[in-house]
Amino acid sequence: MNGESFAVLSGIKPSGSFHLGSLTTAEQIVYYQKEYGATAFYCIADVEAFCDNRIPYEESFEIAVNNLADMLALGLDPERAYIYRQSEEKRVMDIAFEAGAHVTTAMMKAIYGEQTVFGLYMTALLQVGDILLPEHEDFGGPKPVVVPVGADQDPHIRLTRDIARRLHPHHKFVPPSATFHRLIRGLDGSEKMSKRNPMSYFELSENLESVKFKIMNALTGGRPTIREQRELGGEPHKCRVYELAFFRVDDDSLVEDIYHRCTSGELICGDCKAMIFEKIAAWIREHNLRKRKMVDLARKILEENSVSPTCRPGISRP
Repeated sequence: MNGESFAVLSGIKPSGSFHLGSLTTAEQIVYYQKEYGATAFYCIADVEAFCDNRIPYEESFEIAVNNLADMLALGLDPERAYIYRQSEEKRVMDIAFEAGAHVTTAMMKAIYGEQTVFGLYMTALLQVGDILLPEHEDFGGPKPVVVPVGADQDPHIRLTRDIARRLHPHHKFVPPSATFHRLIRGLDGSEKMSKRNPMSYFELSENLESVKFKIMNALTGGRPTIREQRELGGEPHKCRVYELAFFRVDDDSLVEDIYHRCTSGELICGDCKAMIFEKIAAWIREHNLRKRKMVDLARKILEENSVSPTCRPGISRP
């Protein structure tokens, strides 16, 4: 970073509550803001929620309040962030329309496949607008932008970098960068957590008994019998519960101990699941306690389309 001013951008489609996958990206935004002084841009992708999930704006607004309260509870500093709704940010729309002059239908189909609803191609261009928004002259002009994403989001980044180069003669955009994180595999054994498969993930607002049920029934790397487990040891690289601990338990020494006790055959899957659930449940309780204190602030920010003082010069609400 070398002390250079930069921005970090991400967002969420307000279609449901925060879940484990949401956390991975959210924590990176907070990290860049706190550790490197980045200005955070957080997009509420309500237009995408409307096009993709048919969620009315009034409904997605209430979901967004809940999502933003999670972000604030995780440590996002609203005084050093620009938090906005796609449907109300004209600058994003302007960039998206300009980007649309540099793509063809064939190009969009090649990147995103055949879509039954053309609006999904339009929301892809809106994402281009979101990613390039921190470089708008109202926010100080061209600058490095980091976008934390899963590897499955790489097409969006590549499209945006290509369009940034095409728009460079006029806007001088710096092609954005991305950090890629591992996708957490589904608790049920699927390769990716998905809202379409409720047993593959849990939400932070979910009843803890439901969370416990999902963890206790998750795929493990245990052997078929206890005797074989004792003799051969478990296979934590196959275990979704160990993977959950690897990503979500802060105590590295405990995670390492779980690994060695599993592979040596000392630890049985049922005991391991119960122990990891207690750690996860304690974190969820603490998070939701912080979150409840942030709901009013989250609503105020979204109602006012709030902008931090450091981002305010030259900005007017569309």
